[in-house]
Amino acid sequence: MEKDYLLSIQGVCKSFSGVQVLKDVCLDVRKGTVHSLMGENGAGKSTLMKCLFGIYRQDKGQFFLEGKEFNFTDPKHALENGVSMVHQELNQVLQRTVTDNIWLGRYPKGRLFVDEKKMYADTKALFDRLGMDVDPQITLNKLSVSQRQMVEIAKAVSYDAKIIVLDEPTSSLTENEVEKLFEIIRLLKSEGVGIVYISHKMEEIFEISDDVTVLRDGHYIGTEAIENLTMESIVNMMVGRDLEHRFPPRTNVPGEVHLSVRNLSTRYAPLIHDISFDLRRGEILGVAGLVGAGRTEMIEAIFGARTRRSGEILVDGKAIDNETPTQAIRNRFALLTEERRETGIYPVADITFNSTIANVNNYRNKAGFLVDRKMKEDTDVQIRNMRIKTPNRRELIRSLSGGNQQKVIIGRWLLTDPDILLLDEPTRGIDVGAKYEIYQLIIELASKGKSVIVVSSEMPELLGLTNRIMVMSNGYMAGIVNTEETTQTEIFHLASMHLTKSREVGA
Repeated sequence: MEKDYLLSIQGVCKSFSGVQVLKDVCLDVRKGTVHSLMGENGAGKSTLMKCLFGIYRQDKGQFFLEGKEFNFTDPKHALENGVSMVHQELNQVLQRTVTDNIWLGRYPKGRLFVDEKKMYADTKALFDRLGMDVDPQITLNKLSVSQRQMVEIAKAVSYDAKIIVLDEPTSSLTENEVEKLFEIIRLLKSEGVGIVYISHKMEEIFEISDDVTVLRDGHYIGTEAIENLTMESIVNMMVGRDLEHRFPPRTNVPGEVHLSVRNLSTRYAPLIHDISFDLRRGEILGVAGLVGAGRTEMIEAIFGARTRRSGEILVDGKAIDNETPTQAIRNRFALLTEERRETGIYPVADITFNSTIANVNNYRNKAGFLVDRKMKEDTDVQIRNMRIKTPNRRELIRSLSGGNQQKVIIGRWLLTDPDILLLDEPTRGIDVGAKYEIYQLIIELASKGKSVIVVSSEMPELLGLTNRIMVMSNGYMAGIVNTEETTQTEIFHLASMHLTKSREVGA
């Protein structure tokens, strides 16, 4: 171990349920640098950082901070000794204020009670330093997911840590917020802080990194300075093979109109207004728009998860009543939600439960009892088909990586044999290799006559995967363009069309 490393991790091994997820992993972080940690979902990135942070205890290996060996017993111990971490899945107290969440567990005390004035002043000073425009006294549940993510990043900085781990920090951020985060990271670098940055977004890696370490299947593959790497070389290190194309060839051929939405509006804010479009059988329709454009609200209204004020939904020319998600499932719709932790997974249940819950009535026998054998068989099929990395079907879903959790949820909906799939950010937090597999799956489903709507914040994804793109702007549909004939400039122009209108009053 060289003495100039701020953090050095040597030979770390870790197993769960007899399955080794880390084997002799190494990582060295220099002072004042961003060290990106990359690998496919299930490669062991988050597990390694949780060992560092005291959430897990490694089976073997050593950690050194500024040349001194340490083993943190819990996250509090890590925070007190200069290591902070922003987790991929937020774990905040939504009913308390921003200030309370920042200083939770370390409130400044006056003579008898918590010193509220000092706590507010310190929060305000922290936000001013980081250039964040957030009211410290607002309740956290009134903020967007992206704003909550920035609050969590500010909290990590507030510990004056020597090492800050950022696990998929931009998964919920807008482009402007990503740039703000990068400004914060550059500020921390100038102060000598070491950043461990976990992300699947290649563009970010090349913009912000100094060094890159790649893990594959729990093994250390190598470390290189960013100037010595290309996107292709990183992908090859991650997956062990070349990916010549980011997207599979589109083999689906759209046919006759399958789904028609007419004059769809919602009752409660944030509103969508008078949305009308057709979706063809075998078509992949993308939905683009800025954050808050109404993309999620629209597909939730189609699925019956959001109250409609007006409009109708027709399948093969026949009006249907998707008033609730249960009715939508009966009508062979499926909805993959944007936030898998909040609305997608059952974290304390196993993979079998999470795979079969949407289709549970089909596993009942004549007496009304569940047939465990059939549930287990279908779960095993989905684990194989989706290439889910897990020791067995009994594993709790919360112990899987984010990408493998997403695969379980997609497999859940495929078991319902849907005709119309509504996919909201289907590849968020998923590595490049797994993304390709999901793209292939979506195209295969469309080729079999399924109709697919894909909401995505990644423009290359929409341009590489879809047949047409609907652009939403401030709750309105700004237009629909043919993917092969459009450009990013045209899409951004459409996305900005209705920004002066109020979504509350439906101007």
